[in-house]
Amino acid sequence: MRFPLRSWAGLLLTGFVLLAVIPAARAGQAGVEQRLQAISGVVREEIQAGHIPGAVVVVGIDGRIVYRQAFGLRSITPRQVSMTVDTIFDLASLTKVIATTTAIMQLAERGLIDLDKPVAAYWPAFAGGGKGAITIRELLTHYSAMPPDLPAGGWSGYGEAMAKIESIAPVKTPGKFVYSDIDFAALGEIVRRVSGMSLDAYARLHIFAPLGMRDTMFTPPPAMLDRIAPADIENGVLRWGSVQDPMAFHMGEVAGHAGLFGTADDLARFAEMLLAGGSAQGHRILLPASVAAMTRPQSPIGQAAIRGYGWDIDSAYATVFAPAFSPRSFGHTGYTGTAIWIDPASRSFMIVLTNRLHPDATGDTRTLFRRIAGIVGAAAADGHKVLTGIDVLEAEDFRSLRGRQIGLITNIAGQDESGRRTIDVMRGALGSGLRVLFSPEHGLAADLNTQVTSGIDAPTGLRVYSLYGATLRPTAEMLAGLDTLVVDLQDVGARFYTYSTTMAYAMEAASENGLEIYILDRPDPITADAVQGPVLDPALTSFTGYMPMPVRHGMTMGELARMFNAEGQLSAKLHVVAMRYYGRRAWFDQTGLRWIGPSPNLQRLPGVTLYPGVALLEGAAISVGRGTATPFEVLGAPWINGASLAAYMEKRAIAGVHFAPADFTPTTSNFSGVACHGVRITVTDRDVLDTPRLGIELIVALARLYPGKLNLDTMLGMIGSPPVMEALKSNLEPTEVARIWQPALASFMLTRAKYIQY
Repeated sequence: MRFPLRSWAGLLLTGFVLLAVIPAARAGQAGVEQRLQAISGVVREEIQAGHIPGAVVVVGIDGRIVYRQAFGLRSITPRQVSMTVDTIFDLASLTKVIATTTAIMQLAERGLIDLDKPVAAYWPAFAGGGKGAITIRELLTHYSAMPPDLPAGGWSGYGEAMAKIESIAPVKTPGKFVYSDIDFAALGEIVRRVSGMSLDAYARLHIFAPLGMRDTMFTPPPAMLDRIAPADIENGVLRWGSVQDPMAFHMGEVAGHAGLFGTADDLARFAEMLLAGGSAQGHRILLPASVAAMTRPQSPIGQAAIRGYGWDIDSAYATVFAPAFSPRSFGHTGYTGTAIWIDPASRSFMIVLTNRLHPDATGDTRTLFRRIAGIVGAAAADGHKVLTGIDVLEAEDFRSLRGRQIGLITNIAGQDESGRRTIDVMRGALGSGLRVLFSPEHGLAADLNTQVTSGIDAPTGLRVYSLYGATLRPTAEMLAGLDTLVVDLQDVGARFYTYSTTMAYAMEAASENGLEIYILDRPDPITADAVQGPVLDPALTSFTGYMPMPVRHGMTMGELARMFNAEGQLSAKLHVVAMRYYGRRAWFDQTGLRWIGPSPNLQRLPGVTLYPGVALLEGAAISVGRGTATPFEVLGAPWINGASLAAYMEKRAIAGVHFAPADFTPTTSNFSGVACHGVRITVTDRDVLDTPRLGIELIVALARLYPGKLNLDTMLGMIGSPPVMEALKSNLEPTEVARIWQPALASFMLTRAKYIQY
């Protein structure tokens, strides 16, 4: 049923309906519930931003519903109606996994379908258009290479849709990933042909009724309209109670890819059934083996998009969910703004239902889903240490890399959670597939302060090419015989640390030479939350600053790679292997991981914390403690009076740090072997410390206390901003200097927001 558009000018998205959180009995549950309350603030912010009119969120952990709330408005037009937890939503592509995949697996259990047989074995006419070899498995995993959907116009009705599918041809060679609604429309037809029942009738009898999913159905009756969340407007007519998906609508509103309506409570019953191994409400819906097959990797070996039967596990569509949960997690989304994600490792699930297209199709749920997933994942797996990209690949048995010829860019800081080198882990799993190694600055052992020479890795016998010697980027000769580059480097969160540029140069080389590139993500050790300092002027880009970014960029290597690829138009075939259980506000020592210094001067986390500020002075005649036990925690020169500088800096009352006089003799870099006097910097509150601002304070202090001793021009490359440099030369107060970089910083924040993954 559809209704005409009415004016909604002047509408204010205010308030939200809050239903009581169901109490839980197990020990520690109160703490989980308290952490989940942060969801309320996230949803309200997204409503106020105009991204959604309202939402329903349900979270289950260990067999109990621990969070169940409705927010905002169900409808804006034809009238304003508050959202309630029993609101019925157009579930869109959740149809694929709730109805169609489950039906196919049930029929397979009965021996009526063989998932590895060609589709044409059950539907002979499907073989048209060169599709005779496509299997049921390939449809279930979206590896049939069928087009995304049927062309609009020129057809109407279920029968005509099936005729179109019979004649249509794949867009690629089958075995390549293409997310396709046609795949699941075809599977819906297989259900009809094999069971003798239409998909809606079959699902009602064999799935929804046994589970007590009373509000889940195709083509809801007009009597339920008042509970249904309307969708967008087409040709001035509101889609309300009829399916939003155009292909499903023209098929008659019952299709294998879309058309299902339902509530969050019903989806919670379905999720609990999967977590229980296929049984719920006293009924067995699926065998445990079927649940395992649906939710474990089933896509072809060597492909980046990892799918189960129907369910998404680790693909581009999973990036807003998967990082918050274990590698065993799985889920799906729907175009209308619906999502379900389930994690057997923590026995948890999250369901977020919105009608984000209402009323003008401009809504966006990506930030909503990502933020809620982060809250739920942290609450469900409290205390679990972060799994880095290499750990995730191990958990997936290196499925995406098998059969490839690989070059690996890494150093000693690239290790898995058990302390094994990424080199050795990949060599053991992939054998001769790992062909060659590449070393960044500081060498494979991360112990050098000089240019790095190429050589051999003794434990494996693999050739090691230096990317900090005669060349800074992989050459065509180095890449000969490879089809894939893998990068596992631990960054330190500062713009001028060279590992992000090494990664970017590798992306450029991969693009130019037709290789795919995988980034194994790792934490930003100084949090991926704080963004501070001057933004690099485009004219000053170099090996120590690949693109305009602030000193403290607040991004992981994977996020930087996504930004470099898009903003730099690199066109690399990029795959980011996201971390799991990572929260971007975490400092490295809160991740559960062991810090392994990626260079000889950053062996201690306090030094890493101070690096983005203290290193700003390194271009001048100053020692920043290189060649001491505490680099970047001390700063000095023979001509400095440590007591005077410490007293001056203490009077500045810089939040988060304390200064004390210090004498030291560096053994490398500036003033090597010469006694220096200066200050020791102790971090007292790292969460409030603005490290680039600290660096500016130190520059101003030294310029005022020791006129003529600092050559400010030598620091331009690190500071990165000519206007900031001019302000320093003009002896402005640090507060005034900091104001100069704020507009560029605000602009960068908008760019950065597009690539945030955690």
